[in-house]
Amino acid sequence: MGLLSYFKEGKIEAGCDEAGRGCLAGPVVAAAVILPPDYTHDILNDSKKLNAKQREELRKEVENESITYGVGIVSNEEIDEINILNASFLAMHRAIAQLEQIPELLLIDGNRFNQYRDIPHETIIKGDGKYYAIAAASILAKTYRDEIMKGLDKEYEGYGWATNAGYPTKAHRKAIKELGVTPYHRLSFRLLPEQLEMF
Repeated sequence: MGLLSYFKEGKIEAGCDEAGRGCLAGPVVAAAVILPPDYTHDILNDSKKLNAKQREELRKEVENESITYGVGIVSNEEIDEINILNASFLAMHRAIAQLEQIPELLLIDGNRFNQYRDIPHETIIKGDGKYYAIAAASILAKTYRDEIMKGLDKEYEGYGWATNAGYPTKAHRKAIKELGVTPYHRLSFRLLPEQLEMF
């Protein structure tokens, strides 16, 4: 079954999604996208179901074809201050604030959201596999975040961020154990299973 073009016909809808919630390092990045009415696409889907090359091609497509889009970034320091759930909502709020058109309805991937101004919203579990606008937001959030992590990988080599994007892989945890933490690690997260005395 293909993705849906809208939740409520005739409404200006913005799809919202984030990337990087489960990572040990780097920011959480969200995107908000308003697509043209009745927009369809053959491959556009949940970014996790696509390979890196497809995501990069779709990023260009979304940037060119969307009516407007925004990207919001919340740093690892902010995540440590306000927790990852609130940081995810804040990243989405920052992305929505960049839209050049005010949406009449927000389609949020997931099951929770903090109201943004007075705009109504719908939370949709696995929404990035159900609605084009959320799938488009998931593509932007993922590709922008991957780009940031590749840049940080050049600054702090050895953690594999260009490939693991800061997620808790065995290699990433091994590097934390051997090299210690960086200014980009989320100190409020359990960085090592046994949580060694590292600080």
